[in-house]
Amino acid sequence: MQATAEDESLSENEENTTDLKGYLLKWVNYIHGWQVRFICLKDSTLSYYKSAEDSDFGCRGAICLERATIKEHEIDECRFDISVENIVWFFRADNLDDKRNWVEVLKSYRIPDDESTQLKRHGSAMSIISTTLSTTSGNSLKQTIREKLNEIETYREILYNQIDALQKFFDACADKNGLLSSLEVDNGLRTYDFKGEAITFRETTSAVSIALNHCIEQITQKEDKFIKKLDKEIERRKKLEEELKECQEELRKAKMSPNGPDFEEEGPYSQIPEDEFFDAVETGLEKIEEVQQIRVKLKLQNQQSQIESGQIVIEAVLDDFGTGNMAKYHTLWPEIDTVCLEQLKHALEGVSDDGWQIFADEGEMKMYRREEEIEGIVVDPLKSCHVVKGCTAREMCHYFFDPRYRNDWETTLEECQILEEISPDTLVFLQTHKRIWPANQRDALFWSHMRRITNSTDENAHDAWLVCNQSTEGPNYPAANQGKCIRIHLRVILLCQTFINPEKLDDLDNLTRDDLTCKITYCSVVNPGGWIKPNLLRAVYKKEYPKFLKRFTGYVLEQSKNKSIKF
Repeated sequence: MQATAEDESLSENEENTTDLKGYLLKWVNYIHGWQVRFICLKDSTLSYYKSAEDSDFGCRGAICLERATIKEHEIDECRFDISVENIVWFFRADNLDDKRNWVEVLKSYRIPDDESTQLKRHGSAMSIISTTLSTTSGNSLKQTIREKLNEIETYREILYNQIDALQKFFDACADKNGLLSSLEVDNGLRTYDFKGEAITFRETTSAVSIALNHCIEQITQKEDKFIKKLDKEIERRKKLEEELKECQEELRKAKMSPNGPDFEEEGPYSQIPEDEFFDAVETGLEKIEEVQQIRVKLKLQNQQSQIESGQIVIEAVLDDFGTGNMAKYHTLWPEIDTVCLEQLKHALEGVSDDGWQIFADEGEMKMYRREEEIEGIVVDPLKSCHVVKGCTAREMCHYFFDPRYRNDWETTLEECQILEEISPDTLVFLQTHKRIWPANQRDALFWSHMRRITNSTDENAHDAWLVCNQSTEGPNYPAANQGKCIRIHLRVILLCQTFINPEKLDDLDNLTRDDLTCKITYCSVVNPGGWIKPNLLRAVYKKEYPKFLKRFTGYVLEQSKNKSIKF
């Protein structure tokens, strides 16, 4: 976005005013980030518009540059900031030359604090159109000395003329009176040879010129040496600037967002206001959910044949699930078995004590939380209870466990990799979640295990299934916090129980989905891996967890309604 400008030459008693206008990127806020704006500089007032076409309808903002501070950014070479008291504008140019032009012109309007506001502003030393500086040339020293030498030559010619005039005067006096050839010593006078004195003066001034020429030669030789040294220093500085630029680029990628000015995205020193942080996360989640809903609708409409043909595969996978016989020979099995039993016990516990607080109550769905922090990081345990009609516990757990369907109901998922298949009912996953600015991107490495509970948790339940997810690590798995992602640590259990209409217990062959009820208990403890403002994190999960549970159960009901019932 090239800046356009024109230089105006005014009289000596008038102020040299420069108009400058063009397009720049202006930082709006943490939600909308950088936006293109039309910037106009008139006299000492800087104003901006949404576009050049809107410049006739009033500006969106204006500041006076006479007391403004213009600061170039230390890392982003194309960015500069303008501040007047508590007002700060952030700008970015397309390239370094444009930024330098803008900064040079804007700085020329500032009046130093120690000078009167009535003093006139000097014109900018930099041309607005050209990117070259209007500075004194490299041989300025020689030019200055030669100018002085020309002045001496001029003075010498004047002296020559004066000497010639005086000599003629004295010669005329001598011819007329005959006094200068032999003067009386008695009268206290001496005989002077004015012509000889004139010749001597001429030689003296000539010697001065010769000496000055010699000085010039010496200075020129010294200047040549200094120029060579300067060239070496310039070359050295260029190399250092390139190295600095590379370091700054790495630092900018590590600590800066391309969408905004300097700030700590997460952590106790985050500069993002809480309301803008929450609005940005909320907007990002809503956009992800909208895209996911459209994708699911298209998949249901355009891939119905694939869904029907996939029924055989689904049933085959369901039939293959056993009790983890293959997993028992894996090194992780002791941990898997222990964690599943512990989480099952935790899921069956009540919520009347231990500080549980209800935060969502929507009919059959109730959600509880218990505030807990570890080293300032929110890890609030959550427990959800829900009841849905039309599916079984096995179907509910199957769609929660099987990675083929995870992208359909998990809206924030970017990539899901199966790192290891321990058994048909035990897998090790590496999930990468979409980045929701201004939070950093997250990933999770965990094993997931699905099993049937042989001893019913409720005497009236027909059967019970669970899926347990637990974070893990190992030498064969990717290390945590490598690259752009922060590792999430989680422990999740989904416990589902099937209840059948008592009137149909003796006639299971004629069951319909209207006779089925699935009781769901979902418990989770998630450590986000990095510090996020506790109030904001709690505000987000209070809104998102109910949406997640309703979205998942709705997806299972949609997928199961036209299929045979599986226990």
